[in-house]
Amino acid sequence: MVALLLAGQATDQTDPAQTIEGRRRPGYEKPLPDPMVQTNKDAVRAPPPEAFPTDQIPLPDRWRLIETLGLIKERWFDPYNQNTLKGDRPIDRAKVKWLPIKEDDWFFAVSAVSDTVFEPRTFPIPVGVQTTERPGSLDIFGKDASYVASQTFIVGASLTKGSTAFKPPEIEYRVSLAFNLNYANVPGRRVLSVNPSKPSHRFDGFIGVQEAFVDYHLRNTSDRYDFMSVRVGIQPFQSDFRGFLFNDQQLGVRLFGNRDGNRFQFNLAAFWRLEKDTNSGLNSVLKRPRDDWVLAANVYRQDFLIPGFTSQLTAVYNRNREASRIEVDTNGFPVRPALLGSLRGRDYDVVYLGYNADGRIGRINVTASAYGALGEDRSSFFTGRPAQIRAYFGAAELSYDRDWMRFRLSALYASGDGNAYDDREGGFDAIFENPVFAGADTSYWIRQSIPFAGGGRAVSLNARNGVLNSLRSSKEQGQSNFNNPGTVLVGAGADFDLTPAVRVSANTNHLWFANTTTLQVLRNEGSIPRDIGWDLSAAAIWRPKATQNIVARLSAATLIPGAGFRDLFASSNRNRAYYSILANVVLSY
Repeated sequence: MVALLLAGQATDQTDPAQTIEGRRRPGYEKPLPDPMVQTNKDAVRAPPPEAFPTDQIPLPDRWRLIETLGLIKERWFDPYNQNTLKGDRPIDRAKVKWLPIKEDDWFFAVSAVSDTVFEPRTFPIPVGVQTTERPGSLDIFGKDASYVASQTFIVGASLTKGSTAFKPPEIEYRVSLAFNLNYANVPGRRVLSVNPSKPSHRFDGFIGVQEAFVDYHLRNTSDRYDFMSVRVGIQPFQSDFRGFLFNDQQLGVRLFGNRDGNRFQFNLAAFWRLEKDTNSGLNSVLKRPRDDWVLAANVYRQDFLIPGFTSQLTAVYNRNREASRIEVDTNGFPVRPALLGSLRGRDYDVVYLGYNADGRIGRINVTASAYGALGEDRSSFFTGRPAQIRAYFGAAELSYDRDWMRFRLSALYASGDGNAYDDREGGFDAIFENPVFAGADTSYWIRQSIPFAGGGRAVSLNARNGVLNSLRSSKEQGQSNFNNPGTVLVGAGADFDLTPAVRVSANTNHLWFANTTTLQVLRNEGSIPRDIGWDLSAAAIWRPKATQNIVARLSAATLIPGAGFRDLFASSNRNRAYYSILANVVLSY
């Protein structure tokens, strides 16, 4: 009995949060200490700001405070530390009295990019009709090795008003010019130029205007700086997360903004498409714009359908009225109308309705797109009659992160036309695709453009930096074509961040035609297999500063032809695999 009393006294004297020394009782909340109250009855309040003369109140410059203390010295060529030329602090109006600005919250930012590309590759090259580089070449397809070297310099500048760290700019003026030099060398004539007397190599240069717009802030719609703005001029626009439908820099007007703390976003845009330079792909502002208009509307909602998942609904209308205009590219090849079927000009109206998603479901990263294309082609190049456009597209990429590794699965389906001579076109085609998908331009099929010889002249089976088998004369200058064989892709890939500066990627894709009916008609063949082949690629990216200012990339890809590809491009090397090597260095300021 005495022992029990002693034990009880010992328990009462211990910390009530502990039942056994060193262990805390679950659910116990220790009482808070009494609040501290401090009073100073004799304190004198500070005078209000209006009690001081305004010409004697010091106005601290928080942007230049670090330099005033001697902690940093600004250098105009330093992109990493505080720099007025990078918009890190406002313009000193005393030094630029010639600028028509009055307030002290104007920022100037200049950018410069050098993009160097060297690309050896092989692809089926038809033997020239009138002449050839190698007399005695009797096969339909000749030598297939070629290479391209390209150097692009991009210089941009923007003048912005407002503290953009926590709210959109009040007004922004931006201009960006690109200067490209390119050299191409192929083994045959009439590949780079329609003129057979021209050599099989070419050097070319071009200056394009890639951005020239004014962005004006209309109003704020909440105390969290939700906003509405309008942007007018040549500007970038991407209709979905991965650039499947329309990803370009075009002349237009765009009304955009957000709501609900940026959880809801919207765009209303209208674009009048500019002509592109043939060899560089840059905007040509000295040519008359195309009779091709794009109207786009989309809305984004974050955390819908589930938290961490962003959903987008989009509607895009493409109105093309180029039937009466004949366009010949810089190299002399007709691009509108395409030299397929009846060779007649075409007008068309097509509406794309789509749903796009990007986010995560648990540990799985998800990106998905689905589009339906509805409209009318005023003159099908197979029949010369109007045809209804009814095509669809779907793509998804799932990825899983484990530490420094990411594993990916990709799938894509674009419908193909099943009957060339009916009044319905079922092959899906985009407006201007530039997809970041299934390895992007590391992939052989996405990077290379394969000429469709024997069924059309100056027409490609697919487009450079595009995944769709669209049978267009040119992605940049041609018209959309809904009489195409469609595309099917299934792939897997992985990214490995070996260090903060080194990433290695690998991709394996298998491609098919969705339907080969149009190919059979154009080639006058009874049957063509659907199998395109295996696309295998690998890439290494090195960022020596662990930033995007210096990026070097080396990638290699190969296409192992399937039965369908071998049928279309049979030659003395019909079983040979095709390759593509890409060496790329990007320097940014």
